[in-house]
Formats: sequence, C-alpha cells, structure tokens
Amino acid sequence: MRLTTNEDRGTNQAQEAFSVWTIAAAGVVIAGLLLVFVLDRVTGSAPVQHLYYVPIIFAAARFGIRGGLFAPFTAIVLYHVANPRLLAFGYEHWDFVQVVLFMAVGLTTARLTDDRRRLRVLATTDDLTGLHNLRSFETRLAAMVRVCREAGRPVAVLVLDVDRLKSVNDAYGHLAGAEAVRTIGHTIASYVPRDAVACRYGGDEFVIALPRCTEAAGRAVADDLRHAVHALAPVLAGLPFPARTLSVSVGVACKIFEPSRSRGDAECGEELFRAADRALYQAKELGRNHVCVA
Repeated sequence: MRLTTNEDRGTNQAQEAFSVWTIAAAGVVIAGLLLVFVLDRVTGSAPVQHLYYVPIIFAAARFGIRGGLFAPFTAIVLYHVANPRLLAFGYEHWDFVQVVLFMAVGLTTARLTDDRRRLRVLATTDDLTGLHNLRSFETRLAAMVRVCREAGRPVAVLVLDVDRLKSVNDAYGHLAGAEAVRTIGHTIASYVPRDAVACRYGGDEFVIALPRCTEAAGRAVADDLRHAVHALAPVLAGLPFPARTLSVSVGVACKIFEPSRSRGDAECGEELFRAADRALYQAKELGRNHVCVA
C-alpha cells in the first residue's frame, strides 16, 4: 500500500490545521463585519462605512469567490440594518454607490486572488506532468535539507529515468513519447508520500526528494514506483499498449547532513542528487528496470 501510518497521521494533522485556520478566518470576517456594523449604527458616518471594505477584502482574498460574494452581501444587509431609512427605501445617490462598491470590491479581490494563485501554480509546475518544475524543486529541496539538518533526520533523493523512451518515439511518434512521460509523472504523483517533492527536470527524467526518509524506506518507495510503472497498460497517442510496456530505472541516495556553516542547504541537496544520479546509471547498466542505492 502507498500510504503508511505516519503519512496518514501527517495528512490528518494538515487537514485539522487547515480546518482550524479556515474557521478562525471565517470568525475574523464575521467579527470584522459586526464591529463595523456597530460603529455604523452608532455614527452613521461615511468614513466608518468605508471600513466594511476591510473584512470584504480579507474574505475575498482568503476564500476566493465564495468570500467575495458572502462578505459583500452580508455587508449590504448590515448596512441597511444600521441605517433604518434604507429599509423604507429612502435611498440616496451615495447609498447606491456604496452597495455597488461593496460587491465590486469583493468580486475584484476574489478575481485577483484567483489569478495570483494560478500564476503561482504556473510558475512552479511542469506543464506536461503537473509535478514541480526544476526551480520550484530546488527551492523545496533546500528547505527540506535545512529542516532535516536541524532535526538530525535523513533526506533521501530518488532519480528516475524512463527506459527506452527513444524507441517509443521512433516507433509511434513523439506524441506517444510525451504521453508516456505524462503517464509516468501522474503515477509518481499518485505513489510518492504526501510530504515528498517530485519534479520532472528533463525530457524523461524525474527526481523525488523524501524528508525524514531512511535508505530502506527510500528503496521501498523506488521499488513501489518501479513496479507500478511496469504494471501500467497505457494508452499512448490513442493506441492501447499492454502492461509491462513502460519501465523506469531508479537511483537512490540518502544521507543525514550535519549542521555546518561552510556548506549551504542547496549544496547538500545537489550532493544528494549527484549521488542518486550515479546510482541511476548503475541501474541502467544492470539492464534497466532496476533500483540501485548509492
């Protein structure tokens, strides 16, 4: 099975933390709206009414389009309750402007937040596989090494290469080869632990970093991936292929880095990558579809 007890525990903790933060953020939005409502009810002044924009912007930035709709709508209701003349349709020109601005600010903030998230994903993601790109991987690996160095825990790096991809390209075209790479990338995303970082750094080459991972555990992950890829019966360029069509060779390297001021985290990560890459070539020399440990 792919997930271990520790991974399940980590996933549950992350979900609980996310839920707590979500509830806290929603509470902040509601409390902010009610606070402005009280001030609006007491003063009825336009400068105070502008404060509704603060929880509206926060809600839209945190919850996206849902917050961008909920907070302005709530602000409009509270704005009417705080100013009873509006309940009798005693609108003035400024009241229409205020209501429109509440909705415009919420929806615009939600849209800008969504665009920012999309740009962040595009900047850190490999288009073909959905895994991290090289720049994002290097940043995440350096941070992973730093945390594990401080805790005295090992870091494992796996380097994978698709076997005989050129033969697929030559026989069935480059579209089939690209779909083979995409299929293996999706398999990697499905099988690696949730705290791992996976990247496609070349045409058919992948690298995976595993925090707090021993050599034996890294070897087990590599074997699971190798078997999973070999068991695939892919459809490439519209053509069905039997199981055992695709395979990968994997090199594994693992090390506990001692705290040191003379060697940076990125340098340590590069050292692990080079060791795993050397092990990958050993796996290739063994006839491919093998796992070798540095």
